[in-house]
Amino acid sequence: MTALDAAAGRNDPDRLIHEQVSSHRQHTLGHAERGLASKRVVTAFGFWIFLVSDIIMFSAFFATYAVLVGNTAGGPSGRELFNLPNVALETAFLLVSSFTCGVASIGARAHSGSWFYGAMAATFILGAGFLSIELREFASMVARGAGPTRSAFLSAFFTLVGCHGLHITAGLLWLLTMMAQVFAKGYRPDILRRMLCFSLFWHALDIIWVAIFTVVYLMGVAQ
Repeated sequence: MTALDAAAGRNDPDRLIHEQVSSHRQHTLGHAERGLASKRVVTAFGFWIFLVSDIIMFSAFFATYAVLVGNTAGGPSGRELFNLPNVALETAFLLVSSFTCGVASIGARAHSGSWFYGAMAATFILGAGFLSIELREFASMVARGAGPTRSAFLSAFFTLVGCHGLHITAGLLWLLTMMAQVFAKGYRPDILRRMLCFSLFWHALDIIWVAIFTVVYLMGVAQ
């Protein structure tokens, strides 16, 4: 190609337009990729802030319970109220549900519907079983005159354990939402990110319950 042909090619309007369009497209794609990356970072950062703030809230409830555990106002104490076999069954349900939740996460990453839906259904059943036992425990305590207004100890107990139960309820609703989203939209990257957030939330509730089981129930019966 002669220098004249090269100069003509550089000055060709169609070629110039094509190069400009390609450059604009690459620039747009670069912005889109950076936007998606920024969205992922913001989502992850926001979720961790939520999780840490939740843990701080539970830490405050634990501290309050530790201060008020001896203030029974002449009413029943934990030794008289707590049924360790039922609490142990609750704990087993929640620990196994944490395992099945992990299996569901693996199934989602592998795009395996049978593993995902089966494990999520098992997680829901175990979580619902946990809530059922906890509600029966609360109802039994209230029926015996040991409701949250009976003493400062019981107010702290119902606040701490009840708040955890509310989180489990919210987690079960979130679980059903995740199953519906995967069914409707498939294993999209944004859906998998939400599934990861749900798994972290559920595992955090499991860890908090282990602390409740140890501090509230085991130490309460030992006193």
